[in-house]
Amino acid sequence: MVISCWGALVRKLMMMKPKVVFVLGGPGAGKGTQCVKIVKQYGYTHLSAGDLLRAERNKGATEYGELIDNHIKEGKIVPVEITINLIKRAMEETMNQDATKDKFLIDGFPRNTDNLEGWNKNMDTNADVKFVLFFDCSNEICIERCLERGKGSGRTDDNISSLEKRIQTYMQSTKPIIELYEKQGKVRRVDGAKSADEVFVDVQKIFNAEN
Repeated sequence: MVISCWGALVRKLMMMKPKVVFVLGGPGAGKGTQCVKIVKQYGYTHLSAGDLLRAERNKGATEYGELIDNHIKEGKIVPVEITINLIKRAMEETMNQDATKDKFLIDGFPRNTDNLEGWNKNMDTNADVKFVLFFDCSNEICIERCLERGKGSGRTDDNISSLEKRIQTYMQSTKPIIELYEKQGKVRRVDGAKSADEVFVDVQKIFNAEN
């Protein structure tokens, strides 16, 4: 009886610890498009660090709103404490509504060493990072896609000035994080230059092998 209760408790605690896949790649590499497909097929919850920051900015006079707005316009990375708090809050809200919804795609994070250190400090024991899904795509294709997207997205950062800054930030700050995870054997690389359907065929192979 005691063993049975203990086993149930262990299973409950394991369920409560979210399973995370970090989704990385340059702006326009196809992260958001593929996350929609992964959610539909594999039951993950998609959390875009960028979307969470933009949503917080658009709420108006919040404690983070203006600071986030200025960083996004300049193509700079928002302080890690803010981003992690928003991610953590979103995960907790999801799991409080449904305890079985414990698998998360965190898109666009960690974007630099500060992000990674902040995650390891605040979340390393509270979440299980399964692997990093990396969409590898040339800067030229990324810029072309974002400019096309910007025609109808209404995003203030889908313009050539912001894109050049975002690409520079990605190359200087995010690429080293991907290389670090690669050394740990945690990176699953996908050719993001292919069509969305072709990319998802490769993504499915990865998730089928991991599950």
